[in-house]
Amino acid sequence: RYMDLRRPEMYASIKLRHIVAQAMRSALNERGFIEVETPILANSTPEGARDYLVPSRPNPGRFYALPQSPQQFKQMLMVGGIERYYQIARCFRDEDLRADRQPEFTQVDIEMSFVEETDVMDMMEGVFKEVLSAAGVEHAFPLTRMPWKEAMDRFGCDRPDVRFGMELVDLTDIVAGCGFGVFSKAVEAGGAVKCINAKGAGDWSRGEIEKLAKVASDNGAKGMAWIAYTADGKEKSPIIKFLGDEVHAAIKEAAGVEPGDLLLFAADSFDIASAVLSALRLHMADALGIDREGHALLWVVDFPMFKFDEDEKKYAAEHHPFTMIPREDWDKIETDPLACGSYSYDIVMDGFEMGGGSIRIHDAELQKRVLARCGVDDEDMERKFGHLIHALELGAPPHGGIALGLDRLVMLLAGKQSIRDVIAFPKTSSAADPMTGAPSAVSGRQLKDVSLRLL
Repeated sequence: RYMDLRRPEMYASIKLRHIVAQAMRSALNERGFIEVETPILANSTPEGARDYLVPSRPNPGRFYALPQSPQQFKQMLMVGGIERYYQIARCFRDEDLRADRQPEFTQVDIEMSFVEETDVMDMMEGVFKEVLSAAGVEHAFPLTRMPWKEAMDRFGCDRPDVRFGMELVDLTDIVAGCGFGVFSKAVEAGGAVKCINAKGAGDWSRGEIEKLAKVASDNGAKGMAWIAYTADGKEKSPIIKFLGDEVHAAIKEAAGVEPGDLLLFAADSFDIASAVLSALRLHMADALGIDREGHALLWVVDFPMFKFDEDEKKYAAEHHPFTMIPREDWDKIETDPLACGSYSYDIVMDGFEMGGGSIRIHDAELQKRVLARCGVDDEDMERKFGHLIHALELGAPPHGGIALGLDRLVMLLAGKQSIRDVIAFPKTSSAADPMTGAPSAVSGRQLKDVSLRLL
């Protein structure tokens, strides 16, 4: 790796990271923020991923956890009167890796007191304008602010790449009661039927089209329906005969069909249908060589507060359990959690979530209700979150902030496909470092010192 860093391309990426970090610091300093370091050795709290644990030698049988984010610390800084805080913070998550994930990563952590959503977003747009300019990128401001529901309806995901079209088309009302059972049954079950129009793929062979079913199934689909319209005006599909002329004509009109188009369908729950077509949309953009040059930033706002975790069979926070809920939704926390909104916002760049933030809960009783709704019992609430709740009980200002993925931002600005290309000494996909040999075995004496033994 140290030889690889000699290449001009690698050096340029590392230097760009330096430029972005310095521009971020300068922009925040000018706006009255102060940089405060928060602990690396902390207590274990549920943040959505596994913690990295560190045994404590002076406290046998007890463990520190490396922070997944400084979330609770920065909220307590607000209680402590640090009205504008930031930190370029190291964070750690023991999760399965992919191109834009590493077990240790860097985020720009920002928090402000006495603010609302628009204050945070307006301030951050000024910061982004300076940072992008320092990196040689010009972008128009202010940014679009797209509601979460609109993003899901149009793009099937909450981090849409808006540099190209191929938006999702909702056909639920059109196909209700139609002769194609897959569609009509999905509607009867309360689900959705949607499609995308992949223009230019209508002359693909049946074999090429049916290979796309693998993309669909990987994202939860039980199958994939399609209709191809060849450039010479022919229509081919195994489902046309079940639709009927009237329904088929309405589908063609809704999807804006022309010769040379390929319609790909998803019929399932709203979440699965959205995920399937979002994945197919990105796959088809690559397969058709659709231009995605340049950068596009936008805000996605108004996320729901809760989601239902099918694996755990309980409710969980869509962002995190410290997110403020609109006052009119407080009475729904126990009775109808999925109807609760939240004051939250993500900044999206080129189809990646580049940062996420929210206005925080600053009322101790409300915080306890939200944690309880997420399945945290009284004992765990006191053990894992007691310090935060007690701080809120002493009086906390309204506050909010955002955390930006520095690695991901630099990756996008550098035009790379992996954050490993903008980190000097990254880990592999198995969370290992071939250069130093980490993780490595340790001696029996070291294990004994921290009261551990291997089974």
